[in-house]
Amino acid sequence: MIDNKVVVITGTRKGIGLFMTEKFLARGWTVAGCSRGSSDLEHKNYVHYELDVADEKAVVAMIQDLRRKLGRLDALINNAGIASMNHALLTPGSTLKRVFATNVFGSFFFCREAAKLMGRRKYGRIVNFATVATPLKLEGEAVYAASKAAVVSLTEVLARELSPLGITVNAVGPTPVPTDLVGSVPEEKMTALIARQAIPRYGTMEDVLNVCDFFLQDESDFITGQTLYLGGV
Repeated sequence: MIDNKVVVITGTRKGIGLFMTEKFLARGWTVAGCSRGSSDLEHKNYVHYELDVADEKAVVAMIQDLRRKLGRLDALINNAGIASMNHALLTPGSTLKRVFATNVFGSFFFCREAAKLMGRRKYGRIVNFATVATPLKLEGEAVYAASKAAVVSLTEVLARELSPLGITVNAVGPTPVPTDLVGSVPEEKMTALIARQAIPRYGTMEDVLNVCDFFLQDESDFITGQTLYLGGV
């Protein structure tokens, strides 16, 4: 990976987002992160924005601020996401709105604004986050799986719309990774899910980073509109 690039990573306060942020900083990248709360991470090449990814005006303001301060953006990793694990008959409309606002609207707003800045230099890499819950059609995750199916469709269409700007758009579909997102799920449910994978184990943050690294490479300029699911689903 080439040093001194600028990447935006959403959801950097904890979990996979924090892990990737620390990895990119160690490589010499400049990272702009965001979350709804403050961050304890302090690094000369890290800038943190407190915002809700579903807040369109806040996303626009963040990218405009980056344009003024750094003048460029090389990559976007849309990591921020929330889940709802309830039977469809027990899922209120408020949950539907909240999940789609974060997972779909948030991803779209960042893709749109990041592409405007990337397009100035005719170069960019966007990686969205899907989930194996979609192809596995997991019971109890109708809203979450549907929101990520929308992200996959968004990825495929944006790949075509943004290719003239030198921007690739791909997605990674992690299996369950031990984070807060899956921490509240009963262990027996997680065991049953993992058993449906070709490689029956939890995913790791390194597994997810490996796919992101592949999509972010300069040599991956001919790879776009793809969703790579982990674990063999």
